[in-house]
Amino acid sequence: MKLDLLAIAAHPDDVELTCGGTLLKMAQRGHKTGILDLTAGEMGSRGTVETRAKEAAKAAKLLGVRWRETLGVPDSDVQAVRQHKMRLAAVIRRLQPRTVILPYWEARHPDHYNASILAYEGCFLAGLKQLPLEGEPHRPFKILYSTAYATVRPTFVVDITAQYEQRRRAILAFASQFRPGKGTKKDKVFLAIDRLEDEMNQLARHYGQMIGVRYGEPFLQKELMNVDDIVKLDGRSI
Repeated sequence: MKLDLLAIAAHPDDVELTCGGTLLKMAQRGHKTGILDLTAGEMGSRGTVETRAKEAAKAAKLLGVRWRETLGVPDSDVQAVRQHKMRLAAVIRRLQPRTVILPYWEARHPDHYNASILAYEGCFLAGLKQLPLEGEPHRPFKILYSTAYATVRPTFVVDITAQYEQRRRAILAFASQFRPGKGTKKDKVFLAIDRLEDEMNQLARHYGQMIGVRYGEPFLQKELMNVDDIVKLDGRSI
């Protein structure tokens, strides 16, 4: 299967939290979308690998993605080493995505910023003709960075107002993480996931307001944008 859009992140639920609404919106427009989780989330304080895999499948269905797999990188040890880059490059050659969404390259969690480096370098290697991998050389045309967690000004924001509620359902599909149940033993350490849903909802409102809509998801691209008709630019200035 060839994809139009592939989102790559360190753990199951990362994509849902950062760019799930955008994936859903693109799927609704007829684009073939996919998710590559680098790890199975086996080091998470809650939930088993089997449980999180079932939750990921449910969330993928809610977001309308055509393809979702796990690369098999060890959780808590995501690094841009050769073996992981080669495996990721093989996926890129197989799926040939036009656009790829990566985590922003600065983050609190080492897996997140290392995932950004690993994924970028894997995408680059996939285009090397002499690389000893099956398939035609391929590099994505566009690489975007999800900046939902980052304190940087995004290049643009996607309006996900119509997709917001479905995105929320996809996030909450990870019940082991966000709805652990009344009988669950209280964690002895602070878990950032306890506030993630509320934070991501607040951020969606914040970025939506920045572009004059109710909910939005922010992205950054390193290259300048090519504008053909400045008279038709979106976004009111005053």
